[in-house]
Amino acid sequence: MAREPRSGGEGGGEGDRRRGRGRDRNNDNRQERQDGDELKDKLVTINRVAKVVKGGRRFSFAALVVVGDQKGRVGWGAGKAREVPEAIRKATERAKRGMIRVPMREGRTLHHDQVGEFGAGRVILRAAPAGTGIIAGGPMRAVFETLGMGDVVAKCTGTTNPHNMVKATFAALGKCTSPRAVAARRGKKVSDLLGPRKDAAADGAAAEGANV
Repeated sequence: MAREPRSGGEGGGEGDRRRGRGRDRNNDNRQERQDGDELKDKLVTINRVAKVVKGGRRFSFAALVVVGDQKGRVGWGAGKAREVPEAIRKATERAKRGMIRVPMREGRTLHHDQVGEFGAGRVILRAAPAGTGIIAGGPMRAVFETLGMGDVVAKCTGTTNPHNMVKATFAALGKCTSPRAVAARRGKKVSDLLGPRKDAAADGAAAEGANV
């Protein structure tokens, strides 16, 4: 008795679905690697911590890392491990998971001044004209460089603890907003909030002077 040939209906579909899921996982991993390659990380500080045990002292390392894409997204993370590379890796992973987006004017500075506080740390962030550069301390400078902000003036009053300075800076950046967001929240146009552009007013005045 001849055996009927096996149709590739159900079995083939299941195999195709499995292969499809495998391709999707590969694409997801590839996308994660690409996203990770675009991020820039900076080591803010690393501290050696000693724990006294029965046999002596046991050392570990605590790292503080700031990660950003230099296009308006930035995050910070802290990690602790027995070895320095592992502590930095943990901090970097936590920083990537907690990134925030900060609106910037012309892609280079803040829309408005802002104050941030955390613990004993208090920072003052001010918008700056083009060409000013980053005028800030070490921990805050790392945040602005990874964020991609080119012109800003920042001052820290209070503690100089890097952790508190970074957290206070993020508290200030988290409260920053843009005129477009404010206009959308109030149901108005951006021109209603900012008024006529100075360049347009200047061009109009120059045209009137030329006509006279």
